[in-house]
Amino acid sequence: MNKNKPDKKNLLLPENMIYMYAHGAFPMADKNDGIEWYLPGTRAILRLDDYNFPRSLRKFMNGSSFQYKYDENTMEVVERCAARERTWISDKLIKAYRGLYEAGHLHSVEVFNDDLLIGGLYGVTFRGAFFGESMFSDISQSSKAALIKLIERLNAKGFSLLDIQFITGHLKMFGAVEISFDKFQEMLISAYLRDVSF
Repeated sequence: MNKNKPDKKNLLLPENMIYMYAHGAFPMADKNDGIEWYLPGTRAILRLDDYNFPRSLRKFMNGSSFQYKYDENTMEVVERCAARERTWISDKLIKAYRGLYEAGHLHSVEVFNDDLLIGGLYGVTFRGAFFGESMFSDISQSSKAALIKLIERLNAKGFSLLDIQFITGHLKMFGAVEISFDKFQEMLISAYLRDVSF
């Protein structure tokens, strides 16, 4: 990690983005195609050791024909997440995510049905932390299934933190909780002691 604070003009370079993520910030595009970095005082996380797996979703996944892959179509997942009428993922941010992908810090969970990509999610990793960014769903339950597969993979690989930025009703059903930024920083430091990979 770059130990020196990066130049504000170059925040979308991969090494500078990792610096910002590692310090708890995350980017969003504004209406004028600029990129703002946010550091809210309250943060939402999903506890990897205490999450909720809804019974109805478990039953659905056990009986579905979905197939799951990791990191095989990451940039397509990013582009599909951005393909909405209202989005904070601009072309400039997609280009920046490609840099993170090439540097090995951007990862995805992909959901397929009959060889078609029908759902997924992506996020940024640094050591034992996964910073969830966005998800999409073309078929009901596909993004929820992707989230369960993400949690299972993070646990299997030894990650300790799943940051989801903000709570939504969609995420609350999985046991999402809000914590103070001070507590979040403690969890970041603990996660960075883990030398793991996605």
